[in-house]
Amino acid sequence: MARLFGFEFKRAVDTEQIAPSFAPKETDDGAVIVAAGGSYGTYVDLDGTVRTEAELVTKYREMSLQPEIDNAVDEIVNETMSIDEDVIVSIVLDNLELPERVKKTIRDEFQNILELLNFQHRAYEIYRRWYVDGRLYYHVVIDDKEIKDGIKELRFIDPRKIRKIREVSRIRVPGGISSEAVVPQVKNEYYIYNDKGFNFGNKAMGPTTSGLKIAKDSIVQVNSGLTDTNGTMVLSYLHKAIKALNQLRTLEDALVIYRLARAPERRIWYIDVGNLPKMKAEQYVRDIMVKHKNRLIYDGATGEVRDDRKFMTMLEDYWLPRREGGRGTEVTTLPGGQTLGEMDDVLFFQKKLYQTLNVPVNRLNSDALFSLGRATEVTRDELKFARYISRLRGRFSMLFNNLLEKQLVLKGVMTVEEWQAIYTKVKYDYAKDNYFAELKDSEMLENRINLFSTMEGSNVLGRFYSYDWARKNVLHQDDDVIERMDSEIEEERDNPKYQSPEQQAEDEAGSGGGAEDAAVQPIADDDAVATTPETDNLDQKLREARMTVKLLKDKPNRSMSEQAKYRTAVQVIAQNEAAQKSKK
Repeated sequence: MARLFGFEFKRAVDTEQIAPSFAPKETDDGAVIVAAGGSYGTYVDLDGTVRTEAELVTKYREMSLQPEIDNAVDEIVNETMSIDEDVIVSIVLDNLELPERVKKTIRDEFQNILELLNFQHRAYEIYRRWYVDGRLYYHVVIDDKEIKDGIKELRFIDPRKIRKIREVSRIRVPGGISSEAVVPQVKNEYYIYNDKGFNFGNKAMGPTTSGLKIAKDSIVQVNSGLTDTNGTMVLSYLHKAIKALNQLRTLEDALVIYRLARAPERRIWYIDVGNLPKMKAEQYVRDIMVKHKNRLIYDGATGEVRDDRKFMTMLEDYWLPRREGGRGTEVTTLPGGQTLGEMDDVLFFQKKLYQTLNVPVNRLNSDALFSLGRATEVTRDELKFARYISRLRGRFSMLFNNLLEKQLVLKGVMTVEEWQAIYTKVKYDYAKDNYFAELKDSEMLENRINLFSTMEGSNVLGRFYSYDWARKNVLHQDDDVIERMDSEIEEERDNPKYQSPEQQAEDEAGSGGGAEDAAVQPIADDDAVATTPETDNLDQKLREARMTVKLLKDKPNRSMSEQAKYRTAVQVIAQNEAAQKSKK
């Protein structure tokens, strides 16, 4: 363990050396804390902690093979990674205040990292492996002679074969109750790799102290962020489902055994033994029993029912002797179990298992029909699940951050300190299911348009709220969209393809001498129409409509309010013309 394998970046002076603290840094990498220095060097005993952690990883992988766990994990992975899209994940640098040249370099290097991971084709496997194991390790391979070329290859490391070590020294500073206080200080960090793994399964081999010492910058690590109560062991997202899965499996095995034993209709055999003595009568009954009875054995490991003799007889039959003078040999039948169809207990533990995995139960219900649903019908479980997926994406994105840091530093784009100052502003956009995203956007637009129409129909717009305010706050149109829409509307106004029937009728009437003149002439005949309050009111409406059309017809840029008034006036004139024609 004397040789340090790999590479290590040069960093500025550690903050702990500049301003030491009595509290250690908060970490969630599950590193083993060892004492640094000593007369005989550093002694690393990994037998206890690493053995347990390696066993947990194996346990998680076995759990993922169960049908219920596999369906839940598959649902989570498919929701997180939309592998059907051309671009699964992209980098977002809008919040970075850097030159466009540097941003372009970062984007290019991010694409190189995705190609090194073969992420376009292996996104599902990489993410599933990280979710199940709770950790992910990659060895960063570079060319020592051409460091400026960056990362050459990324090789996956089994998490059961590697462990991070953090050497801590304890210094004494004045100020304690006994005049001195002990303050921990990190001296060194590295990884230990053992090709045989740390889970030997044989404690007689002694503690695990051998392995290859690897520089920390040569390894990329991303874990779940979940640790045990001591903070020394990284847990998987499947950890809280261990108990629920064991309960479900035990209940299912017990239920199968119970139903195999209780489902058959048992028989009662009355064997005629005549005048045989007691001993000979019992032996005769046993001989008949061995001849006809079959023993079925249930194997809990495979779920099979073994029957070596291949006899089609029933279980747990009763064999009773009958003396001379009876009715002879007789066979009667007892009914089987009557409540074997109840599955409430199994369904309860299945639901409990799905709840531990944060997956909505309705998604895993095999009897449920496929439904696209509506955005207004999203349940609270679906909302919680969406937020859970967002948290998983944010945690998994640390893989891209770590790889991008090493790539940029190796190629000399920036230093470690410069990356640490900006990495929090780097975001990653994961592709979502196009159809569902489109469905959501269309329904949101429909709701906005309905609200806008309601406000316009109730005469709220133009009195209490302006059209510009409604377009910005109800339709969510910014200034650029408003300007572009107004320009396109003006261009489409004279195009017959985009005109409404009312507008086409107006144009046709205008070509014949003006819609307002043709509509007003019939009402002006005083000899044909008597003057009544109704006609006076209609005449007033027609005069106002004619004035509105005259003022707004040739106006180049009509607002939405003016456009609505113009259409209403045209409709009034057209309705009056139709009424006069019907009277004639």
